[in-house]
Amino acid sequence: MNSRTRPTVLVTGASAGIGKAFAEVFALNGCDLVLTARREERLRRLAESLASRHGTRSVVVAADLASPAGRAQVCSQVAAEGVHVDGLVNNAGYGVIGSYRNTTWQAQRDFLQVMVVAVAELTHHFLPAMVERGYGRIINVASVAGLVPSPPGHTLYGASKAFVIKFSEALAGEVRKHGVHVTAVCPGFTYSEFHDVTGTRDQVSRMPAFMWMDAETVARQGYEAVMRGEVIHVHGRVNRALVWLARHLPPRVAYRLTVSRGSSFRKE
Repeated sequence: MNSRTRPTVLVTGASAGIGKAFAEVFALNGCDLVLTARREERLRRLAESLASRHGTRSVVVAADLASPAGRAQVCSQVAAEGVHVDGLVNNAGYGVIGSYRNTTWQAQRDFLQVMVVAVAELTHHFLPAMVERGYGRIINVASVAGLVPSPPGHTLYGASKAFVIKFSEALAGEVRKHGVHVTAVCPGFTYSEFHDVTGTRDQVSRMPAFMWMDAETVARQGYEAVMRGEVIHVHGRVNRALVWLARHLPPRVAYRLTVSRGSSFRKE
């Protein structure tokens, strides 16, 4: 990826799902890693597996990105290890169960800290060194949800992903001349623990199989997209068709279709 033998990529939410898949892809392509998530045991098992299969050195940081202290811990431990971060994958994320009015503000605030503030803060922290070295790769894991009308349920989810997309779009234009590529990857339904954590596995399982992708494919395509300098990458023909329809249908029609379809797999 650059002049050093083993570039290093920091992956948030690396203990499972898309984050774990991104760690695998970067390790396969000759990178060392900083792996962060809340579940330390899973991170260490992943680090050991990557080391045995790819010769990858991984720094493990168990931290909760919902708190300023957790985000500071990631930055300080990277500095203490003397690691130069060449790539950043802002992947950590989840959904808040229940309607907006029936959830606590603390739950919604923590959600925004992980989905919005952590993305902006970690990027702000590691970006200057990338610019100075003339090389960097930043992947922000967004979603098709940020490109289509938002249905009821998970009220801030689509809004947070729309932020990630617009943030990535603006930042990409700002830093590309410095050798830094920024990509917002936009998967749709992806096989992972996300729906188990939110308690919506039964609901989303009703979706047809052709609407689903696996985390490994999402990560591989995301890696390829950032390496070629693509700013926004929507995964899969079905998702690209949905985004196209959302942009070209009358807004009222697109919203009604989204609300109607979304109600079949949300949980109050």
